[in-house]
Amino acid sequence: MNIIDRVKYDGPGDVFAWRWPHDSLVWGTQVIVNQAQEVVFYKDGKALDVLGPGRHTLKSANIPLLEHLVNIPFDNLSPFAAEVYYVNKAVNLDMKWGTQEPIPILEPLYNVYIPLRAFGQFGIKITDAKKFVTTLVGTLDEFDAEQIINYFRGHLMSRIKDFISEKVINDKISVLNISAHLNEMSATLQHDISAEFNRFGIEIVNFYLNSINVPQDDDSVKRLKEILAKKAEFDIYGETYNTVKMFDVAEKAAANEGAGGVAGAGVGMGVGFGIGNQMMNMNSALTAGEQSTIKTGASCPSCQQTVPQGAKFCPNCGGEQAQAKQFCTDCGTEKPLNAKFCPGCGKKQ
Repeated sequence: MNIIDRVKYDGPGDVFAWRWPHDSLVWGTQVIVNQAQEVVFYKDGKALDVLGPGRHTLKSANIPLLEHLVNIPFDNLSPFAAEVYYVNKAVNLDMKWGTQEPIPILEPLYNVYIPLRAFGQFGIKITDAKKFVTTLVGTLDEFDAEQIINYFRGHLMSRIKDFISEKVINDKISVLNISAHLNEMSATLQHDISAEFNRFGIEIVNFYLNSINVPQDDDSVKRLKEILAKKAEFDIYGETYNTVKMFDVAEKAAANEGAGGVAGAGVGMGVGFGIGNQMMNMNSALTAGEQSTIKTGASCPSCQQTVPQGAKFCPNCGGEQAQAKQFCTDCGTEKPLNAKFCPGCGKKQ
């Protein structure tokens, strides 16, 4: 059995607990503890003491409880079995988390289910080394950041999913505008999850909800984008939106018809009739005005009132109206307006 007279650990920053691999210690063994470290001293499965930064020599004056558990030999060199756990108490800010599966959320503004993904990171610090080792590390030789994430993943994901769902529904926040609330949500989540970490001697230094987004290839997301695109077009065009869309459809139908598609030709004809009706409705007032002008005729030379076409006397003042005259194109003789033959030369008119 090798006799260990010096114990020290210089490990990576993401390792939070590390067990000294040997348990053969002697009185007088030096235990060196770096800054931001603490050592939990175990004997027979019991945590006897916690050693802070510095150089510690194993003797009864430093660890009084050990004297009652170990038969101190005369030469103080006989080994005894004990365990030493180094605990890293430095702040680790690179604890990343993310939802493995999208969270289905009912969009409050558009009333459709949208899958959300959330990502972020948080920082932790071991505040109670003894509690951390006894309640979480147990008999493991090493406990790192990944193991902490795996251990608390269920608690984190459950709380984060519930909180985001409640926030969106209760506050009626659109998932498209939720990024504006990330700071507020981060602070609330840090407060909510801290209690669970504190039970194991861990403090949540900070918590960040960095991103909430939607998978772009999801069918519901694609449909929502199409709806929003149409809404934007309607807001721009206003009442002429339907007419503009008819022209777009007609253009596509014409392209299909040019490619020889019978169905495309039918669609093009139908859309063409629809556009024709739209254009006829838009010009109906102008057409009616023009027809009215044609049928009303000229004005009376006496009272200037409108006289119906073909009237010989004004219906307003009774004045005789001048009638238009016609002449034969061959002999120049004046002829009645409705004459079929010239009264002068007999030529057919």
